[in-house]
Amino acid sequence: MLEFNCKNVTAHVIGEENGLNLEQEFDNFADKISHIINDLNSRKDKPGQWLQWMNLGYNEETVWFVKEYAAMVQGRFDNVLVLGIGGSALGGMAICEALLKPFWNQLSDEQRDGLPKIYFLDNIDPDQFNALLDLLDLKRTLVNVITKSGSTAETMAQFMIVKDRLEKELGDDYIRNVVATTDKHVGILRQIANEEGYKTFVIPDDVGGRFSVFSAVGLLPFALVGIDIEELMQGVKDMDLALKNTDVRHNIAAQNALIHYLMDTQKGKRLSVMMPYSSRLKYISDWYVQLWAESLGKNKDLDGNDVNIGPTPIKALGVTDQHSQIQLYNEGPNDKIINFIRIKEFDTTLDIPKIFEYTGVGYLGGKTINELLNAEAESTKVALIDYQRPNVTITLERADAYHLGQLIYMLEVQTAIAGELYHINTFNQPGVEQAKNYTYALMGRAGYEDSASALKEKMALAQ
Repeated sequence: MLEFNCKNVTAHVIGEENGLNLEQEFDNFADKISHIINDLNSRKDKPGQWLQWMNLGYNEETVWFVKEYAAMVQGRFDNVLVLGIGGSALGGMAICEALLKPFWNQLSDEQRDGLPKIYFLDNIDPDQFNALLDLLDLKRTLVNVITKSGSTAETMAQFMIVKDRLEKELGDDYIRNVVATTDKHVGILRQIANEEGYKTFVIPDDVGGRFSVFSAVGLLPFALVGIDIEELMQGVKDMDLALKNTDVRHNIAAQNALIHYLMDTQKGKRLSVMMPYSSRLKYISDWYVQLWAESLGKNKDLDGNDVNIGPTPIKALGVTDQHSQIQLYNEGPNDKIINFIRIKEFDTTLDIPKIFEYTGVGYLGGKTINELLNAEAESTKVALIDYQRPNVTITLERADAYHLGQLIYMLEVQTAIAGELYHINTFNQPGVEQAKNYTYALMGRAGYEDSASALKEKMALAQ
């Protein structure tokens, strides 16, 4: 299981002004945390609660269908192209980066064991998009388009371009190169898929995009490139069992949710930095930023009061950002809590040769890069303590499918508990929807004519 160390947020370590009396706070919030955990688990099967993501770890049928499809298309494609944005891409990117061999797309077919390269197109920058389309042999590319509603402008624009090119190259056979992940019954992409005859997988009801990585949204791309999705889901199930514990002292998701909530509301630490010490976990930070920001940044609470609350997430990478951001974190405003992610056992060890012994760097010879990385992580943590900056550490035994499943699910549950502490709707995103509606209006979507007129007036004033 994951290890969680939160001693560096306590007043005993970083002082009364910046630290928490954690044992006392655990007592103060024991009943509330217990109620939140029981309530979340009691509501997860009820329609409209947007908690079905808590059941995804047990969806063996989806795992079976995904593995069957992956086996059926194995060897037919050199590339997998995932079209999606936000929650439809970030979780997939994070887990693929963590679990595939480093520089996967640069490896030979033999080094990839004959498995395809994978590309996530999560933006609509025309230069990037054109360059990727020029790079790929679309005849040998499987395109996975992901959008539950089918109305996501960015994803559908991507797909319209790719579909047009596929059809020109392959004729009617192009449908063999397309698999859609979307709503089971309704939506534009479901309509198109049914009419065109695409293979489809389902995004379940009451699962928001940022909580969808353990549905077919993530499992299909993972299986296509050989990631062990059964081990991934076993990690989710084991973590789910552990996080059903209603005692805050034995529930790491509840502990970190409470710590962040108290640091924000009592100590003015409104910024949450996610800083893994592993390049393979780099995109975990990107995924966390969306999860935390979109879930917890709200202007209304559940009673309709104006609150404008939400801690701001920041992504970082150890050791890279020790040479940039840490200067600010140590000596700038004391308004942050740092989340370190550590790995106990790396897959490989790299020795530093004993050379340059006559210089000031000779001390490095005979040691390993692994030792240096761990020394950097420890020194950063201690330096933060010197400056009375709160930090927590999540430690994985290894960066494998089992432990990645645990990590991602723990952070999802942590977010749900934090939302209950803030007394907000964790699962909507009205601020995102407003910008989407403006985009529809500007691009001429039917039904948005009045919005387009009003928007153009606002734009004229802003220029």
